Amino acid sequence: MTILTGIVYPLFMTGIVQLTFPSKANGSLIKKDGKIIGSELIGQKFDSSIYFWSRPSAIGYNPIPSGASNYGPTSDTLKKQVTARRVLFAKMNSISDPLAVPKEMLFASASGLDPHISQKAALLQVDRVAKARNLNAIQKQKLVQSVKNLTEMPQFLVLGEERVNVLILNLELYKIDQNITYNK
Repeated sequence: MTILTGIVYPLFMTGIVQLTFPSKANGSLIKKDGKIIGSELIGQKFDSSIYFWSRPSAIGYNPIPSGASNYGPTSDTLKKQVTARRVLFAKMNSISDPLAVPKEMLFASASGLDPHISQKAALLQVDRVAKARNLNAIQKQKLVQSVKNLTEMPQFLVLGEERVNVLILNLELYKIDQNITYNK
C-alpha cells in the first residue's frame, strides 16, 4: 500500500498533469527574454511610478511564510497602515477623495501573495503611469484598453470579483511604451 499510495499514485498524477496542463503544473511561470520573471499566481512588489502597483503584502511578497498580518479591526497598527496607504495612493494617483481608494490597495490579502487588483484600482493608476512614462494620448488610450482587455471575470462567473493580474499588466506596458526615459 505504501508503494502504491506513496510512489505509484503520485507519479501517475504528476504524469497526467504534466501532459494535460504543463504550464499550470510548473507554477504558471512567466518568462521574458528567456528568463523567469515571475508567476501568474504570486504577487510581486511594484512601487515605482512607472508601474501599476500591486496589492500590499503583510509578508513582503515572500511566498515561503505565506500569511496575513492577523491584525484585527481594533488594531492601531492596522489603522495606521491603512491610513498611510490611503494617503499615499490618493496622493500619487491624484485622487481628490482618499475614501475613493479601492479596498484592495489598503489591506493586504490573506495570503500576502495576491497577484490581482480590481479593474477600478488599475484604472485609477493609469494617469500616474502614463505621466511617469511620458505616454501620449494614443498610448494612454491603449493603456486603458489593455486594462479592460486583461480584466478577468469572476471564477465560474460567480466566485470573486473582476480582477487584473498586475505582473501581466506591467508587462503589457512594454508593448505600449518603447520609450526608456521616464519621469520617476
